[in-house]
Amino acid sequence: MPKKASVIIPCFNAERWLKEAIDSCLNQTYSNLEIIVIDDGSTDNSLEIIKSYGKQITWRSYPHLGGNYARNRGLELCQGEYIQYLDADDYILPEKIERQVNFLETTGADVVYGDWRYQRHLPNGSSFLDKIRISENQPDILAALLANWWVALAALIYKRNAVEKSEGWDETLLTAQDRDFFLSVVMNGAKVVYQPGCYSIYRRYGAVTVSTSSKGRWLKSHHLVLQKVEQKLLQKNQLSPVYRQALATSYFELAREALFFDYAQYLMFLEATLVMFPEFRTNSKRKLYRVLQNMIGFRQAERIACGILFVKKFFNSSFA
Repeated sequence: MPKKASVIIPCFNAERWLKEAIDSCLNQTYSNLEIIVIDDGSTDNSLEIIKSYGKQITWRSYPHLGGNYARNRGLELCQGEYIQYLDADDYILPEKIERQVNFLETTGADVVYGDWRYQRHLPNGSSFLDKIRISENQPDILAALLANWWVALAALIYKRNAVEKSEGWDETLLTAQDRDFFLSVVMNGAKVVYQPGCYSIYRRYGAVTVSTSSKGRWLKSHHLVLQKVEQKLLQKNQLSPVYRQALATSYFELAREALFFDYAQYLMFLEATLVMFPEFRTNSKRKLYRVLQNMIGFRQAERIACGILFVKKFFNSSFA
């Protein structure tokens, strides 16, 4: 019998999607699997759906304390030597866990990640699978994560000891949780490998995303994650120029996210970019930006670029 794998599903008001998520786990080709569903105080029909599976799954229901609380409780309950996290509105394809567990065993790694794709749901009720997002091999996984590289949560699987060596899911974070958790796993010594192939589906529905539903909360959470990891790197004497540059890239992306939301935050993040890595240069897709950056430096080029962006926004809003 192969070693047990555990799927941990936090659920809050996901009655529309929950059955497909659970069924995608029951349909796995991996033979030794347990499914842990943690209801996070749902007020819809989610708990009734969970109960309908009887002994096919293990479940608990708690007051609404957030997805990270639910994931941590799920780890305490589960018995598997491999851990698969799955959000209640996503799903995985039948071979996913078997392929990734076999790859972990073959490579001796602690974590494996694969490719993934969006399933986009339209207002008219139809849906379609978007193009496959190729995660690619990241030679330095920590540098990639610091520079805001991202892979969908469902596309990973962990050995239990790698999860237990981490700080767990930060229950104070409202967004950026999966980035923070993956960083914690990596910084506590996990060996991470890439296995090509798309077996994970990440739903996207409605016009509201995590970043647009509360821009201030999103910026604050990502800022906290960057501050946490910077302090850890300093404590370990590992804040190398490579990691400084990667962190600066993330600070610059936060600056641009804040530009039209809160100009003071934009300036703060821009300054943090240059404090972290004074020689910072952005790899802009705009040829003119790159030319200006080479001629007059990043700070002056950014001032000109932002001036142009504000003018464009004014005209677009005035003539909309």
